[in-house]
Amino acid sequence: MSKAEETIRFSVSLPKPLLDELDKRITNKGYASRSELVRDFIREKMVEDSWNSGDEEVAGVLTIIYDHHQRGVTQQIIDIQHSQYVHVLCNTHVHMDHHNCLETIIIKGKPSEIERISLEIGGLRGVRFAKLTRASKVEI
Repeated sequence: MSKAEETIRFSVSLPKPLLDELDKRITNKGYASRSELVRDFIREKMVEDSWNSGDEEVAGVLTIIYDHHQRGVTQQIIDIQHSQYVHVLCNTHVHMDHHNCLETIIIKGKPSEIERISLEIGGLRGVRFAKLTRASKVEI
């Protein structure tokens, strides 16, 4: 938050069990205050809304684990990443053991395009795990 931004205080009424859960999350996640946790919840909702609108360009991180001994899977993953509609910004490849590779693929594009590439790669024979983490700019 820049110095020029004004901070407004407002109060929120919560039932005690919900407030207790909020405080437990603060403790478990290491937040400095309730305000920090609430700000993160708001930002998370804003990212979700960006993805649901489908209009603006967003980003995502696709994490996959695959068996690189599976015939052709490595080439299929590369071919899908070269899709004309989705922009792969960065790819990290790590050898976990003799059979398993872990990759993170940072993708920028329309939500539907990123979800399509995520499903295509996740559905390949030899891909053992695929998870898409959604992100976007949070402008306020």
